[in-house]
Amino acid sequence: MKRRFTRQQRLTVVYGILCLVLILVILQLWLLTATMNAYLGGDEAVILPAGVASAVCLLLNLGLLRYLYLVERPQ
Repeated sequence: MKRRFTRQQRLTVVYGILCLVLILVILQLWLLTATMNAYLGGDEAVILPAGVASAVCLLLNLGLLRYLYLVERPQ
C-alpha cells in the first residue's frame, strides 16, 4: 500500500528542494565568476574542470526537479 504525502509533508519537501536548488545556483554563479576571473588572468587550465562541475550542478538540479514532479504527481 502506497501512502501519499500530506500537504504539510509535501510543502516541507518542496522547501528542502528549493533550498538545495538555491545553494546549487549560487555555487554555479560563484564557479562562473571564478572561472572567468582565472581565464581573463591567463589561466586556461581551469575551464574544463569548471565546465564539468557546472554540468554536475545542472544534473543535480534536473534530478531534483524530476523528483519534485514525482512528489506532486496525483495518483
